[in-house]
Amino acid sequence: MSTFPLSDQMSAFVEKTLGFNSTDSSLNGLRQAYSEMCRAFTPPRPAGLEVTDFTLAGVAVRSYRPPVTPPTGGWPCILYLHGGGWVVGDLDSHDFICAELATALGTMVVAVDYRLAPEHPFPAGFDDCLKVWRSLRSGPFWFDPERMLVAGDSAGGNLAAALCLALRDAGEPMPCAQVLIYPGLGGDHQLPSRNECADAPLLSSSDVDCYHALYLRGTAQPSAYAMPLFADDFSGLPCALIAVAQFDPLRDDGVRYAERLNAAGVSVKLYDGEGLVHGCLRGRGQVAEVDRLYENLLGFLADRL
Repeated sequence: MSTFPLSDQMSAFVEKTLGFNSTDSSLNGLRQAYSEMCRAFTPPRPAGLEVTDFTLAGVAVRSYRPPVTPPTGGWPCILYLHGGGWVVGDLDSHDFICAELATALGTMVVAVDYRLAPEHPFPAGFDDCLKVWRSLRSGPFWFDPERMLVAGDSAGGNLAAALCLALRDAGEPMPCAQVLIYPGLGGDHQLPSRNECADAPLLSSSDVDCYHALYLRGTAQPSAYAMPLFADDFSGLPCALIAVAQFDPLRDDGVRYAERLNAAGVSVKLYDGEGLVHGCLRGRGQVAEVDRLYENLLGFLADRL
């Protein structure tokens, strides 16, 4: 960690996060340690927020409804897809950001508890997210179809980008925007960040390889729906906010994706995440650099919703 010039606040955040590393390296041990870490960073939910767990298209989801009067045209809606390398994470792990987005923006948020690898490798989790999106669009929900977007961090950013590609390819209505936070999009080992941030705090390049192997198990030739940077065509996709972290082996996945979208005529805002590390969303209110990320994130979302 000494090779990365982190601020004192970010260093303290990293140290606290690493304090939850498990000596049990089994899958259950890793998931348990991740859940404990997430709980330690999850603040109480804002007062008045109505949170409901239910099943949609056979997939467990959680909705967040803010204590405001719904707009006459129906609720704006954010479909949120959690990170965790497609291997860890659930509805509780990212409760903190879903609750904040709903409250700060006065919007409905729906989080997806998609199936995890390695028990359910690609395309299981991707299929779950697609089914939920289609149900939200067609179901008896009072959403404004012009103000529905998809957001996700890390593996969730991958799933959000893949969802947009699949909807475009199927000729279906797409989200009004895609928000990808330090996403893993299938960049190769030649990208500078893979080497520069090989041993970055909280996510190393070997971690990335491990997560890819678990998610793509049995997939000989990954498609763009597995790794969106493999797409041949980036045109006709929703406008995007792509936020990357400076000290993250996945940094250049997001940079490269922004370049591809831009070249294809898609409006994209790239946030360069100076001083950030992968997984830092939980540093809200503790790390000034993370609060700046949230300001940009909430500003972009408010404009679209």
